[in-house]
Amino acid sequence: MSWLNFAIFLPILYAVFIPFFYKKVSSVHTGWFVLPIPLVLFIYLTTSISDIANGERFMHTVSWIPSLGINFTTHLDGLSLILALLITGVGTLVIAYSIFYLSMKREALHNFYIYLLLFMGAMLGVVLSDNLMVLYLFWELTSVSSFLLIAFWYQRDKSRYGAQKSMLITVTGGISMLAGFIMLQSMTGSWSVREIIGQAGTLSDSSLFIPAMLLILLGAFTKSAQFPFHIWLPDAMEAPTPVSAYLHSATMVKAGIYLVARFTPVFGGEATWFWIVSMVGLITLFWGSFTAVRQTDLKALLAYSTISQLGMIMSMLGMGSAAYYFAPDSKAFEYSSMAILAALFHLINHSTFKGALFMVVGIVDHETGTRDIRRLGGLMTIMPVTFTFAAIGSFAMAGLPPFNGFLSKEMFFSAVLTASDLGIFHMETVGLMFPIIAWVASVLTFVYCMILVFRTFTGNYNPEKLEKSAHEAPIGMLIPPGILVSLVVVIFFFPQTMADYILVPGVEAVLPVEGAVYYSEIKAWHGWHAPELWMTVAVVILGSLLFVFLRSWQGVYSLFPREWSFNTVYNSILVGSEKSSEKLTGKYMTGSLRHYLLYIFSFLILAVGTVIFATNGFVIDTSNDAPVNIYELILISIIAIAAVGIIFAKSRLTAIILNGVLGYMVAIFFVIFRAPDLALTQLVIETVSAALFLLCFFFLPEWKKENVTRKAKGLNLVISLGVGTVVTLVMLSIQGNRLFDSISSYFEDAYKLAGGKNIVNAILADFRAFDTMLEILVLAIAGLGVYTLIKLKSSEGEGKRESK
Repeated sequence: MSWLNFAIFLPILYAVFIPFFYKKVSSVHTGWFVLPIPLVLFIYLTTSISDIANGERFMHTVSWIPSLGINFTTHLDGLSLILALLITGVGTLVIAYSIFYLSMKREALHNFYIYLLLFMGAMLGVVLSDNLMVLYLFWELTSVSSFLLIAFWYQRDKSRYGAQKSMLITVTGGISMLAGFIMLQSMTGSWSVREIIGQAGTLSDSSLFIPAMLLILLGAFTKSAQFPFHIWLPDAMEAPTPVSAYLHSATMVKAGIYLVARFTPVFGGEATWFWIVSMVGLITLFWGSFTAVRQTDLKALLAYSTISQLGMIMSMLGMGSAAYYFAPDSKAFEYSSMAILAALFHLINHSTFKGALFMVVGIVDHETGTRDIRRLGGLMTIMPVTFTFAAIGSFAMAGLPPFNGFLSKEMFFSAVLTASDLGIFHMETVGLMFPIIAWVASVLTFVYCMILVFRTFTGNYNPEKLEKSAHEAPIGMLIPPGILVSLVVVIFFFPQTMADYILVPGVEAVLPVEGAVYYSEIKAWHGWHAPELWMTVAVVILGSLLFVFLRSWQGVYSLFPREWSFNTVYNSILVGSEKSSEKLTGKYMTGSLRHYLLYIFSFLILAVGTVIFATNGFVIDTSNDAPVNIYELILISIIAIAAVGIIFAKSRLTAIILNGVLGYMVAIFFVIFRAPDLALTQLVIETVSAALFLLCFFFLPEWKKENVTRKAKGLNLVISLGVGTVVTLVMLSIQGNRLFDSISSYFEDAYKLAGGKNIVNAILADFRAFDTMLEILVLAIAGLGVYTLIKLKSSEGEGKRESK
């Protein structure tokens, strides 16, 4: 197995052992046993950084379903390396943080870490898979595992609601993405992402090109919480804070970003892709920042800020896709590639400062008992370390120096200014809105960052409003966010090292163009004449004024009442569909067995009968039929008489006897057709069944004839005759509609192939050995179930006797 395959499955396989650690070493927090897994994977991935920077790529294929072209192929390049480092690096810090955040006494820790490891393995599978179907498999596994993590505190209504919401939206997008993948395979004849990218130049003329693009984007937008699918992310904040720090800042929400970046070589250069990705990203950026300002819950504020930042990254990927429109050695290509570089740079920066901020909010909640901004304040002197971390993370998110967010935000401004001057896709007109939207959203971002810091940590301390007496967090909870905020500062002073070894290889993966000249310079100072600098100055000035006079203009949010929100639309659809389903179900779920049989048999008559006559399938071919002897006619007559007699039987005993006659006549047919094994089996089963029927009916009350109306009897007769006619037609038509050669000729050589002179036994014991073994396993499980029920019943009886 390749080390890439091992990296994916190690967390998933290790999850199997978590319950044993949890039970055997109950005095030690389970997180200590989990911590080495992401740490080892992170360290091992760092050893590949220099190789990837030097142009090396790692790929390994394991045959899975070769007949369909589906293989377990893993691939590591610059783009997947960035995501894999985030998944394992931030995962290590999150697990270390959760050791001190989650209580050993109150929490089901084994479940938490099982779900977390499943999610980690699934995310690694998404970013390292080269096969579309394998990617989709892990994509949906992230949705399932995140559902379990969000609903970890399942006793809370909001946790269950948030988990259901995220599941419904992301899985719906995942199914549409699967349809897009199938279309891509239909166009290219391959499931491999690498091979599809190799054919990218020939796909745009296909009629499936645009539908595939839209369906894949739908999957990406739902997963990365883009407008208007962003509504699931705030409700997902009901998860424990370590989950929010991991899934909703660094990993799961970045899966959609990764998908867009990965398929940019396929769809990049197309106007549809450029406009949809760029505009959806910018709208998400603005709406997320605008909505974040009105939040009073710290995690809700961070949720909408995450939505905003994801929109920013998405818009840069959209603008960077314009590079495919230009010559690879041109300045336009280089400046367009700057947007891709900025997107990947901010992808990393966002994971550092947002992961730290989620942990800080978790500390505030853990040590004060509340996340409500209206109840907080004055914590700066009581929790100075936490305040420092919050200030660094918030100022980085606001785009202030000397923090890494300033660098990527400046590059974002450069990207939107450059995009508006490209002269393609009518950017000379509509593109003028790009810098305006970006700047307004940055002003609002500055405002909510100031709210996060100053409303929480400055002002008056009101202990009576808190559920706990505030104090600084233990050192174990401070180390993980401390590492992240240290990276925030370090990256600001040494950005070029990251660019050369990590970011540029990522850009090469997104824009794999031969002879391309990529933008690779990251610096904090662009000169006094740089428009980005003055945009930042204006952001700080206007943002500060808006923060100071926040109460004066917050009334603007009354123009957007919560009753008109997308959440209301979602809830209305959910409630409406439930009510409609309940009404529809109530019409046919009457509780009457007769009605259910009428539905089933009517559908059988209509579906099968229609297909037979529509396809001219009713063809009777008797040329190969054996002659019917007199004794066979006698047996058939007896079976028919017995079957009709059951209908008119006036006692259960008569019905049982006639049913037995049917079974025994079938056994005689097996004897005539030289199948003694089947005849013996039929005789045994028929005898046992008759005995069981007699035993059961002995304890039933007397048989009272039902009062059935003539109309009901007539309908029963019509349905019965219809089913009988259709089944008879199907049986008669089988001989004249053979689509394939009979397999009986193969089994005739059973002695040579399997060493069995009895064909039936050879089929059961050799040709269908696995099938037979599984049938035996099912019977064994059923037997164990019956035995367990009997033992439980007998133990209950003994307990009652002892109590008496």
